[in-house]
Amino acid sequence: MKKFTFTSLIITFVIAISVVNHSIIEASSLSKVDKEIKELEQEQKKLKSKEEEIKQDKKSVENQMSDNLSTQKTVEEQMEQILEELTITENEIQEKEAEIKATNQEISQLESDIKKLSAEIQDLKKRIQKREKLLKDRLRSIQENGGDVQFLSVLLGSQSFNDLISRSTAINSIMDQDKNIMEEHAKDKQALEQKQKEVSSKKSEVEAQKEKQEKQKAKLEGLKNKLDEQKKEKEKLQAQLEEEYEELEEYNLTLEEEQQLIDSQAAVIEKAKQLAESEKNKLEQEQQNQQQSTKNNQPVISSSGFIWPTSGKVSSGFGPRVHPITGEVGKMHYGLDIAAPSGTSVVSVTSGVVAYAGWMSGYGNTIMIAHGSSTTLYGHLSSISVRAGQTVSQGQTIGAVGSTGNSTGPHLHFEVHPGEYDGKKTAVNPRRYLPN
Repeated sequence: MKKFTFTSLIITFVIAISVVNHSIIEASSLSKVDKEIKELEQEQKKLKSKEEEIKQDKKSVENQMSDNLSTQKTVEEQMEQILEELTITENEIQEKEAEIKATNQEISQLESDIKKLSAEIQDLKKRIQKREKLLKDRLRSIQENGGDVQFLSVLLGSQSFNDLISRSTAINSIMDQDKNIMEEHAKDKQALEQKQKEVSSKKSEVEAQKEKQEKQKAKLEGLKNKLDEQKKEKEKLQAQLEEEYEELEEYNLTLEEEQQLIDSQAAVIEKAKQLAESEKNKLEQEQQNQQQSTKNNQPVISSSGFIWPTSGKVSSGFGPRVHPITGEVGKMHYGLDIAAPSGTSVVSVTSGVVAYAGWMSGYGNTIMIAHGSSTTLYGHLSSISVRAGQTVSQGQTIGAVGSTGNSTGPHLHFEVHPGEYDGKKTAVNPRRYLPN
């Protein structure tokens, strides 16, 4: 925010009062006062119009702020939903990774089983080859020795019944053995084919399962990336909405300050209008009072319309002087010092509006009054009887002589500033405004 010095705040307030109150006190005819009243009424209408504009702007800004908050709430809800979906997706990705890991382990185990089975198959092939060779040899031997005739000659060559039984048993054993070899040979071949089929089928099934899981994982990762992008977009939008809301809030505060300023200006204009209307009623009476002032021993009014602010002796005039406290030579004195006992009444030199009433550095207790065409200052007061914004009439007691601030004794420091007060540089010799 822009910082103002103490003096600049006073200047601003005095200017505001002086602008709306300009020339009212100096109006020398009813027509001029009427003109001032009409001008003030026009100012009131302008302020009213400006006030309506501010109200509309304020309503529009408040609606925008409300819409902004509503949008922020919607974005927050969307963010929460996205975060929830992200959490679910990340958990599903972890689960899918665990499934893929288990599938890889299963594939690894199957590959180990296949490797082991391959060794078993090689052994089985060797056994089958041996059996086939043995069977071929037996068949070849039977063919070479006459087939069934050889078996018959073996039986007929028996020496006894017991020998016959023994030979028959031996022949049956040989035939049974051959039969077992054939059956075992068939089973081994069938087992080999079955194992090859099962392992191949299982491996294909698991590899298909792994491929499916990889696709599911890729899909989940794609969804996660999409959700991450949505999350970033929502975060960016949320930041923009928050920044926009801060700007709207700041503008709304500015409108409120402007509204307060208009209210203050309206109050000042209303007081100025009342003062003008009062002035209109008092013009003739003041003229009569001025004519009778000498006869009745009333305060003498100058051609500028001022009376003396207090009774006493002028102890220091306007212009360069030896400073009474620092001893500095040629120090500019911007007012008139009127020495008087502490507590002596100090009055407003003419009617106006109190622009400032309080402590001011160097001047101690100080009062400033805006009279439209000029501003007067009363310093070093022992007490203050008015407040800022109050309307005062000519001759009304506003305080009492004192010695507050930088002062060597009880006196009134009195300054006159034509137009608006703008620091010491606008001060002129009060003698030009006071009665002789």
